[in-house]
Amino acid sequence: MEITVCGPADVALLDQRFGSSGAMSFHARRFARQERGESTYLVAWLDGRPVGHGELRWIGCDAADVRAARPGCPEIGALGVSEELRSQGIGTALIHAAEERVRERGITVVGIGVAKDNPRAAALYTRLGYQPLIDYYDRWSYEGTDGRFHDWVDACTFLVKDLF
Repeated sequence: MEITVCGPADVALLDQRFGSSGAMSFHARRFARQERGESTYLVAWLDGRPVGHGELRWIGCDAADVRAARPGCPEIGALGVSEELRSQGIGTALIHAAEERVRERGITVVGIGVAKDNPRAAALYTRLGYQPLIDYYDRWSYEGTDGRFHDWVDACTFLVKDLF
C-alpha cells in the first residue's frame, strides 16, 4: 500500500470508488480546500486503485467550541476505507501519514472527531493514543441525488494526541 497526496486526476477515481453526489463531489471539495492551502487530502492506494482517503485540515475543526478548547490544532477527518478492506491497517496508515505531516510542520498536537454512534472508530483512535477533549456537534450539509441540499448534525467527541 502507498499513501500519496491527492492530485487532480485522483478526484474522479475517488468519486468512482467511493461515490459522491452533487454538482461538486465530496472529494472535489476536499481537493479544492487542499488547493487553497487549508488541508492536505491523502489517498491510500493498493494495486493502483484508491482504497482509502483522509483529509488533514490545517485550519482545524469547523466547530468553534473545539477550536476554542484547543487553538491551532489541525484535524484529521473524512477518513474512509473501502468496506471490504476495513480492519487491515489502511485507516491506521492514513492516520500515521497525517501525523507525520503535522510533525513536519513543527506542530505538536493533532485532533480527530468521532461520532458517538461509531464505537469502532473510537476504539481505533484510542488505541492510537487519542484522548477525549470535548463533546461537540458536527454540522454539515450535502447535495443529494435529488439536487437538494440536506443538513446533517452528528453528536461527536473531539480527541487529541500530543505528538513528540
